[in-house]
Amino acid sequence: MKKQEIKQMSVEELTEKLAEFKKQHADLKMAHFVTPLENPLQIRKVRRTVARLATELTNRENQ
Repeated sequence: MKKQEIKQMSVEELTEKLAEFKKQHADLKMAHFVTPLENPLQIRKVRRTVARLATELTNRENQ
């Protein structure tokens, strides 16, 4: 997800997406541990999306 898309979301949407992407990240890591993924860069992409969502939530809470 792009940073601009994230800024347009509400806090509830951010929370839902964060939970969704955290689950996806855990699933990808487990799948990669069992049998290597074709594209392991997916893990990095999802991890960074989780970080972007968490950062935006933190910024909104501090304002």
